[in-house]
Amino acid sequence: METLKVGIREFREKLASYLLESDRPLAITRHGDTVGYYLPARRARSEAERSALRQAAARLQEVLAAKGITEDEIIADFKRWRAGRRK
Repeated sequence: METLKVGIREFREKLASYLLESDRPLAITRHGDTVGYYLPARRARSEAERSALRQAAARLQEVLAAKGITEDEIIADFKRWRAGRRK
């Protein structure tokens, strides 16, 4: 599913319609940089979607394990990256 890029002001102005009507992920941007994502929650996922998500999660765990990367390392790396962007 393709992600739609939306400026933060537009997202704020049309928040109600995005929350109630959006059926695809949004990348929320500020000055061209992605600052967040909105992932609409559906009331019910199909079994095919649930299966695909389980497979993706399992594959991610395999890749992380093969590279010897822990969740704590990912979080620490993200925090370092984010702190560097604030300077």
